[in-house]
Amino acid sequence: MTQINMQRVALGALAAGAVIFVAERILSQFYMGPMQASLEAHNLSMDVTVSGFVLAALVSLLVGFALVWFYAAVRSRFGPGPKAAALVSVVLWLGGYVPSVLGYKMMGLFTDWLLVFWALTGLAEVIVATMVGGWLYRESESGAA
Repeated sequence: MTQINMQRVALGALAAGAVIFVAERILSQFYMGPMQASLEAHNLSMDVTVSGFVLAALVSLLVGFALVWFYAAVRSRFGPGPKAAALVSVVLWLGGYVPSVLGYKMMGLFTDWLLVFWALTGLAEVIVATMVGGWLYRESESGAA
């Protein structure tokens, strides 16, 4: 059995996290207005602080790490490549993004349009991020981690 190459996981995770972080910054331009309006309707605000920005970067990196680590873990069963990356993406999206969106739905904070937009763009983000991170991942040459 081949060992997971943690250096390549870290490299892939950095790339995957960067994809997610950049995609979120770009896509937020399409929903920032409706999101702020929804929050203001509930007497809430969203002030972006330096610590919030850093936290968003760290969360993107953690998601990237999970995506690439799971991709590395399933390669031996499903084979390397886009099929395994898409599978990992969908499974982690179902376990992470969907419950988050449903939680927002239960709280009644945001419109259904906004929640569907977040869910679908989140799926696209994780698929692209896993493809990029998976493309960078390689097994250990010597079998050592």
